[in-house]
Amino acid sequence: MSKDVQAMRQWWRTSIIDMAPGRIAFRGRPVEELIGNVSFGEMIWLMTKGELPSPEQAALLECALVAGVDHGPQAPSIAAARMAATCGVGLNSVLATGVNMLGDIHGGAGEQCAELYHDIAERLDEGADLETATIDGIVAWREIHGKAVSGFGHRFHKPVDPRAPRLMELVRQAASEGTVSGRFADIGEAVQFEIGRERGASIAMNIDGATAVIFCELDFPAPLSRGLFCLSRSVGVLAHGWEQMQQGGRNKGPMPPKYLPEYEERDENE
Repeated sequence: MSKDVQAMRQWWRTSIIDMAPGRIAFRGRPVEELIGNVSFGEMIWLMTKGELPSPEQAALLECALVAGVDHGPQAPSIAAARMAATCGVGLNSVLATGVNMLGDIHGGAGEQCAELYHDIAERLDEGADLETATIDGIVAWREIHGKAVSGFGHRFHKPVDPRAPRLMELVRQAASEGTVSGRFADIGEAVQFEIGRERGASIAMNIDGATAVIFCELDFPAPLSRGLFCLSRSVGVLAHGWEQMQQGGRNKGPMPPKYLPEYEERDENE
């Protein structure tokens, strides 16, 4: 093999897929052996981790993915996707529009929350007790991100986000069966308690806080929490985009045409 050919083959290197004429293998497993035997959730695990999960691990991951699928047209990702659908673009563009709205504020909270959980876990490994590790972890997190702690509180769901208690129940069940340790469930609830203690009132753990518990329990790195949420929410984006296409409508903006944004006179002295 010439150096030029070798350089071209090594331009992209991957351990994810071995693909050649007549052969497709994901992580060393022929695709024909996976089709019909592996669920989509298991496939996500295989592709990101390099191995297949146990049935119990896959089931817990599926719970997190199902919980984050949709939150209605008031969610910016869904609203943007529906607007895109009225502009004549295809479903691929609708999906891209919705997923591209998932940034640090809308969609990134799970990753930020997972970072907090991992930081607290490291403090526990260094010998701190749970209360001290939690308080110090929150203080350190706020120095970077600000006062509001991602994963806790919700502008609609007060005092309880209905998704979180069910997910935490399933984590506790999985811990009792030995599927996960339950360590991050303890951490998540400790953070929830500490924020509530500070403010003098209980606060909801939201979907991001609960799914971050699951992703941490399943040993996914924090950045993958955002990626997994994007996969989950893309299902809702697809459904809403398709529904909007069936409903019709052209060039729908964020508000009905009879309602116009308020015009503010510019201060020339500014």
